[in-house]
Amino acid sequence: MPKMKTKRGAAKRFKVRAGGSIKRSHAFKRHILTKKTTKNKRQLRGTTEVNHSNVASVHAMIPYA
Repeated sequence: MPKMKTKRGAAKRFKVRAGGSIKRSHAFKRHILTKKTTKNKRQLRGTTEVNHSNVASVHAMIPYA
C-alpha cells in the first residue's frame, strides 16, 4: 500500500496538542479591518480549539500529526 499523503495546507493551519486536541487560529483577521470593531478584532487574537464536529475531518487531512 502507498503511504497516505498529508494535506499540506491543513498541516500549515492546524497543530495537534499534547492532549490530542487540535489548535487553530481565528479567521476574519487578515484584511478589511477598518470596518470591524476593536472588540471584534481583540477577540479574534490568539488560538482556539477545533470544534468536536470537525475533529475527524482534520485528523484525516493530517494523518501523521
